[in-house]
Amino acid sequence: MKMKQRPELLAPAGNLEKLKMAIHYGADAVYIGGQQFGLRSRAGNFSYDEMREGVAFAHARGAKVYVAANMVTHEGDIEGAGDFFRTLRDIGIDAVIVSDPAMIETCLTEAVGLPVHLSTQASATNYETLRFWKEEGLERVVLAREVSMDEIVQMKEEVDVEIETFVHGAMCISYSGRCTLSNHMTLRDANRGGCAQSCRWKYGFFEEGDLLTEEMEARDEEPFSMSSVDLSMVRHIPDLVDAGVDSLKVEGRMKSIHYVATVCNVYRQVIDAYCEDPENFVFDPAWEEEIWKAAQRELASGFYYGIPTEKEQLFGKPRSIPQYAFAARVIAYDPSSGMATLEQRNHFSTGEEVEFFGPGFVRFSQVIETIEDVDGQPIESANQAMMTIRVKVEKPVATDYIMRKRKGVPARVLA
Repeated sequence: MKMKQRPELLAPAGNLEKLKMAIHYGADAVYIGGQQFGLRSRAGNFSYDEMREGVAFAHARGAKVYVAANMVTHEGDIEGAGDFFRTLRDIGIDAVIVSDPAMIETCLTEAVGLPVHLSTQASATNYETLRFWKEEGLERVVLAREVSMDEIVQMKEEVDVEIETFVHGAMCISYSGRCTLSNHMTLRDANRGGCAQSCRWKYGFFEEGDLLTEEMEARDEEPFSMSSVDLSMVRHIPDLVDAGVDSLKVEGRMKSIHYVATVCNVYRQVIDAYCEDPENFVFDPAWEEEIWKAAQRELASGFYYGIPTEKEQLFGKPRSIPQYAFAARVIAYDPSSGMATLEQRNHFSTGEEVEFFGPGFVRFSQVIETIEDVDGQPIESANQAMMTIRVKVEKPVATDYIMRKRKGVPARVLA
């Protein structure tokens, strides 16, 4: 049996909690943002002290930490970049993800020893471009989302440089994410960290000169967005591995730890199953079922197998997707009593059916029979944010297991 070279599973980490959860659920590396030079100004960007803690946690578990510094710089924006990159290097950050040539040059010359990865914002779509950036001293190129599988195969044949591609998460409606809708509609520069996701707003068509009236508002017309469905390559990991992709990247630094844990858990299983025994690999439908529990929109394979059509756009009434809420995180478990101590994240009550899941694709469902407060007193519901409670679990759990519940499903009346 010949094993395949495992690609890196790279996960988003909007804050320290998400960083630790991503690694706990199988990520080989995480990418974070600092408090300067990134494209997610509203994410929980890391201070230097938080970076030190995150790096220590990751390195102790054999994982890596990359910092995204991929903003498009205007005159004056680059000030302080040399100090920033040197500090990241000294902290132990494993690489920075950059798109602006001036920022790349600054990092290479002023923070020698800190690896640079080319951001997807730079729109690398051919092997000549990859060869150029390798000669400039970059170790890895994050490909534009518009690249096809055939093009990836050709790139790996022509250039010996690491390739990173997105495999899951939101797709931007604009080429390689270089959009200016937010600039014009909200005065927030999308290419300097301020995207307001204007493409996902709801829009309607009116004839020129029409005024918005109550009659128009009452029309039974489905509003539309200019946005796309989300990317999911969970069924196509063998193609990516066989093409020689070095790093499989999940989008979503602003997503919840429920999303991060669910997606990492699934992709870890698929990658390992294929790479360990490619000849006998069979895709388990349970993996895709699990992915849908963290989905917010319909899913498609992006540009990998052809140019997307209107079927990959969010027009009209969307498909109904079962919505699951992140209800609680396990912070302790007593095997003698079968009681789990939980940190509440969303309201839940006795009689509700919930699902617990943990690393290694462990999961089980049960009905919440009883809830106790910290004093051991029975309560009907966990209705206070971040409150600590205890519940009886039907199977063993461990710290950082997650409890979720299906939205819109009524609780049962317990006798």
